[in-house]
Amino acid sequence: MSDTPEEEFELPQLYKRHVFACFTQRPPNHPRGSCGSLGAQPLWDRLGKRVEADGGGEIGFTSAGCMGFCSAGPLMVVYPEGVWYRPTTTEDIDEIYDSHLKGGKRVDRLVMILSR
Repeated sequence: MSDTPEEEFELPQLYKRHVFACFTQRPPNHPRGSCGSLGAQPLWDRLGKRVEADGGGEIGFTSAGCMGFCSAGPLMVVYPEGVWYRPTTTEDIDEIYDSHLKGGKRVDRLVMILSR
């Protein structure tokens, strides 16, 4: 252990915004449910295509496992803001992409307020 304090330095941002989306797929009658069984796959496919078509420069998109709120899905969270969304249609994905991910304006009608 060193007695000298660590120097302050700034970490570079890889993405302007980074989306994590739950890809968990449990059986349809599982008591916890899952984002996959609630129709997530076509939504994440759409989001992936939008990110890829944009060149993938400013927006990161990462598949995630269970994020702990299974019955509320399909869920995605956008950082650095930490906004949780529950899209249900590809149109919702387009609105989140255009408004929040590209434009910086949160889509309040799709925001999920979650508590532990």
